Amino acid sequence: MNIDDDHSPLYAKVEAALISDISAGVLRPGNQLPPEDRLIERFGVSRTTVRKAIANLVSRGRVEIRRGKGTFIAPPKVTQELTQLTGFVEDMRALGRTATTRLLDKQSVPADEVAGRQLAVPPGSLVMRIQRVRMADGVAMSFDETYLPHEIGKKIVTHDLDAEPIFSLLEDRYDLPLVEAEYRLEATTAAPDVAQALCIEPGSAIFLIERTSYTEGHRPVDYERLYYRGDLISFVTRLERRPRSHS
Repeated sequence: MNIDDDHSPLYAKVEAALISDISAGVLRPGNQLPPEDRLIERFGVSRTTVRKAIANLVSRGRVEIRRGKGTFIAPPKVTQELTQLTGFVEDMRALGRTATTRLLDKQSVPADEVAGRQLAVPPGSLVMRIQRVRMADGVAMSFDETYLPHEIGKKIVTHDLDAEPIFSLLEDRYDLPLVEAEYRLEATTAAPDVAQALCIEPGSAIFLIERTSYTEGHRPVDYERLYYRGDLISFVTRLERRPRSHS
């Protein structure tokens, strides 16, 4: 393939050609990217140029590096609306994706200052912490840390948390309707434990959502730290402008 028809950097031309292959379905999500040597031969460029093009594709979320396996075409980004209080399973079903969960840990821990404040319990008092990986179509999307008041948490962890969503258990089994939530979203980078859970490199871009959900009487019953892969999801919301005063 001749990529010398314009004056763009060679790595940008290689990058554009590979994106064209992805868009055309020549390379599909889950396919492994051809080896470096084959790309060097195809485009007639150096190894440095190929690696620069691949690095750009990784940063744009178009391909992902799986440690010990190679470089693969990334699934298309999920666009999730932040307009209603919903759980991961509900969100993925609405998008036509299959949601699954892998439980990593469940144990009683002393509440740190933030968890204590969000659950309205003294710091250091016991709360139940549940750690899970949430997947869409088999791909790890988020690493979730859920903190529950200890009395309700002891009941929740008796269930199969790989199969039963915590929101459903709170509402359907324990008569704790979730009526509202407070969200805090920030862009950050993956710490080693989060990166390991999500099968990404430490330092990769992620979204951190802190969400406190309340039952009736503004009683907090669920505080979560949700670490979403920044290359696989985007968030949207809708805002209304406050009426202007004409006085």
